[in-house]
Amino acid sequence: MDLLTQSLAGLGSFIIYFAISIVFLMLFKVIFVRITPYDEWKLVKEEKNTAAAITLSGSILGYALAISGAASNSVNFIDFSIWGVVALLAQMLAYVIVRVGFMPRIAERIEAGEIPAGLLMAATSVSVGLLNAACMTY
Repeated sequence: MDLLTQSLAGLGSFIIYFAISIVFLMLFKVIFVRITPYDEWKLVKEEKNTAAAITLSGSILGYALAISGAASNSVNFIDFSIWGVVALLAQMLAYVIVRVGFMPRIAERIEAGEIPAGLLMAATSVSVGLLNAACMTY
């Protein structure tokens, strides 16, 4: 019984970190579909747009990677929340950099269902998420 008690000692913290993470993921999805000139969620659900699904999936995965790094390295819930916001901003910045700097027509290409554009955006999002997570090892 003592072993079980020791094993479950961190359950409260797990629940709080996990709940904050889920809220962050939902917030990220809402913000991400608002900063793009099209609604990925609508394109995926209603129009079955594979490029939009790839883009949205990659952005969510990238952000999940980043907040997992924040959760692993934070010293408390407030620290985690602050770094979760930093990660969110970095993911949004990655989208803007790709859209403005590297491929100005990427939004139109994704909306048109071009899978290579969706893959490029997804790979960028996952890459930025990995970099975010690695840089949060303070």
